[in-house]
Amino acid sequence: MFLFFLIVVLIYIKLALIFTFLVHRLPRNPIADVPDWGNIEDHRIPTVGGGMLEVWRVTPDLEPGEASRGTVVLAHGWGRNRGRMVGRARAFAEMGFSTILHSARDHGSSTKKLMMNAVGFGEDIESVLRWAGAEKEPVLLYGHSAGSGGSAIAASRHPTWIKALFLEGSFPDVREARLSLYRWFHPLFGYLFGPAIVFFAKLYFGISWQAIAPANLAKNISCPVMIIHGARDRRFPVSFAPRLRDAFKHVPTAMFLAPNSGHSDSSLDPDFIPSVRRFLQTNGFDIRN
Repeated sequence: MFLFFLIVVLIYIKLALIFTFLVHRLPRNPIADVPDWGNIEDHRIPTVGGGMLEVWRVTPDLEPGEASRGTVVLAHGWGRNRGRMVGRARAFAEMGFSTILHSARDHGSSTKKLMMNAVGFGEDIESVLRWAGAEKEPVLLYGHSAGSGGSAIAASRHPTWIKALFLEGSFPDVREARLSLYRWFHPLFGYLFGPAIVFFAKLYFGISWQAIAPANLAKNISCPVMIIHGARDRRFPVSFAPRLRDAFKHVPTAMFLAPNSGHSDSSLDPDFIPSVRRFLQTNGFDIRN
């Protein structure tokens, strides 16, 4: 009986280790969207560990004598690439902003990386911010899903570099978000293997989930923050949004809940752009009418 139990435990541990590797590798679903406005520059810029990121810098179409209203850096979520953020960038371009879109390592055509996580997303966002000159001219930062976790990390490390922060499809707690994601994929998988995957990932990365939780990082962020969430998000439930907003009580905040949207399509809601415009205007940003 003991031998049987030991075999079952060893099989479980082996499967959990395999799944821990796989969830950090899959899926990869790049989006084939490209900017179709303004002046498009395609760059390759350095990031940590000798890596390289593919980056678009897009200057909007401007009238003679008109200046860009600033720069928005947009960070995609897990398994996607810079193409995922083109629609959101277009919305900011229509308001007069220049935009920068990049693919994180192990995404798109950026440098491969064996095991990517939110900290890696944050490191790549920091590299983009440095390349964009954010330490001299602060930017707006927009992150979706895993990109929102990376954006919170980057913004907390460099609060003076960010003028406004947008967190779409985000979460207050990393461990809770991971478990929610695995249960969304399949309840049996999530409940049976989710806790083990979270445990082994923590050991592998050598990090504290609490140390990189957006709700805990909030105290180091000093700019206005807008929380964007789909009311029908099944990966990260909509209850995450007000909890995350409550962590930013020390700064001006706004929250937009798209009533018919899931995890990735809040930006398609007809009230998305008006809500973003109101947030920017309320916080003193000059935008194109």
